Amino acid sequence: MLDHLIKGATVVDGTGGPAFTADIGIRDGRIAVIGAPGTVTEEARTSEDATGLVLCPGFVDPHTHYDAQLFWDPYATPSMNHGVTTVAGGNCGFTLAPLHPDRPEDADYTRRMMSRVEGMALKALEEGVDWTWSTFGEYLDALEGRIAVNAGFMVGHCALRRHVMGADAVGGRPTPEQMQQMLDLFHDAMNAGAWGLSTTQSATHSDGDGAPVASRHAGPAELLALSKAVSEHEGTQLEAIVAGCLDQFAGGVIGRRGEFLGAPRRPPNRDGRPRRPPGPPPGPRPLVPSERARKAGGRIVALTMPILTPMNMSLGTFCALNLIPGWGEVLGLPVPERIAKLRDPAVRAEMLRRADSKEAGVFRRLAHFGRYVIGDTYSEENEGLSGRVVNDIAAERGQDPFHCLVEICANDGLRTVLWPMPTDNDPASWALRAETWQHEDVMLGGSDAGAHLDRMCGAPYTTRFLGDCLRGRKLVPLEQAVKMLTDDPAQLFGLRERGRITEGFHADLVLFDPERIEAGPATLVHDLPGDSPRLDARAIGIVSVRVNGVETIRDDRVTGAVPGTVLRSGRDTRTVSTR
Repeated sequence: MLDHLIKGATVVDGTGGPAFTADIGIRDGRIAVIGAPGTVTEEARTSEDATGLVLCPGFVDPHTHYDAQLFWDPYATPSMNHGVTTVAGGNCGFTLAPLHPDRPEDADYTRRMMSRVEGMALKALEEGVDWTWSTFGEYLDALEGRIAVNAGFMVGHCALRRHVMGADAVGGRPTPEQMQQMLDLFHDAMNAGAWGLSTTQSATHSDGDGAPVASRHAGPAELLALSKAVSEHEGTQLEAIVAGCLDQFAGGVIGRRGEFLGAPRRPPNRDGRPRRPPGPPPGPRPLVPSERARKAGGRIVALTMPILTPMNMSLGTFCALNLIPGWGEVLGLPVPERIAKLRDPAVRAEMLRRADSKEAGVFRRLAHFGRYVIGDTYSEENEGLSGRVVNDIAAERGQDPFHCLVEICANDGLRTVLWPMPTDNDPASWALRAETWQHEDVMLGGSDAGAHLDRMCGAPYTTRFLGDCLRGRKLVPLEQAVKMLTDDPAQLFGLRERGRITEGFHADLVLFDPERIEAGPATLVHDLPGDSPRLDARAIGIVSVRVNGVETIRDDRVTGAVPGTVLRSGRDTRTVSTR
């Protein structure tokens, strides 16, 4: 007997092949039968008519930070609402394990680091996670059997360093003995099922004390030793955030990183997010490392988002504006001093100069202050400004846009919410994106879901992209779009029997209405532990989501079922060749 039968669905199977109409039978968590409409005669415990609806594999998000959130939210909302059935966590070098059992202060350091570098509410980390594990395997076991999505996790370089070196992980280099301990710890995590190694060298990543995170202090020999260790395990990966990868690679970086990224003989993925260069002259393109790796017989995959991710800014709390060179010194001051500095014309002029300089890199995109939209306000002086564009307000007041924005924020004690409008929403930019998506070493994804919770909402990229493909710009056909969201990431990670609708594969499935599929606007909600805020967005047109054959979402509401599994390297992943 079948557990469930989906009848008459338009099946987009994840291979990129043409859609077809079929009945799909599910049994014991897997796709048991695929037949022409009306030909599946085996009795089913439950069934539904899916005429006019599209059935596709569950989406695979290759870059999330759900490492903590899954403990208080096993449904990985809002990602699962938007059809994501498998998430990859432990990215950017940051994980919650291993923790040294004799140093309880390491958990506090990790919480403060995650709060600073990944924008997770500190109170939620303190109240929503029990922090009772020591080894990476114990961390994975703590999640097993209590999550609704499938989840795999890299082991973070920063956690490895902290465990072995303690406070010396920031600023120090390991002794030969400590390097061996780090490798032993890494192999222990891999044997427990970690997907691989994640690390960061990005200048934007600082810990809770404002110091460069631990992995940024690693030398070439350490990076190479850990990278080579990845290859000793089945079904493993390397994920790296390297200095310059968000914009233009600095001279020499491409060459130095090649040996490190090529050593594990695995296809590393990185946050490349290829985009239009912010201004002439264009530097080395983000895909140059991938092209050089191909010529050398390797492969480096760059992640890019197929949507413009909504995010908010503020002069009052830590956000991307703090990462503009020189801005952190001003925005880190106590609020009264900060307001005084921001009202100084000379200070504003220098901040604008730095924001538009080459060293600002990708953050130059944030310096078009006239294009900001005013969000929530908190004072009588700002009444009626919500939803208005700063350029228009500045013109009325006879002020330059940045001065106008500062005065608005000062009236609110810097609590004003600011929404930057994208500068690359023109047809030429979208044409460049569509061209980039076709590159063999580019993969869609990188939502950062679970991180930067009150600043951005990348989780709805799946539904928003599909809606755009069906009824908007129509940059790629539906079959190709689904493949990009399902089979492509499944193949990169070597996921066993996931990513396609094929008999015998795990029944990770999404049923949606092609006439309505879309994501609602991002709204601020307070539903984290400690009443902490985050941005959320409704899934529109998602009828049902199934994980391992069990329904987890029905009409944008969680069912309460937790059929997800912790995906472990080797058992649930196979080794993917770089050739």
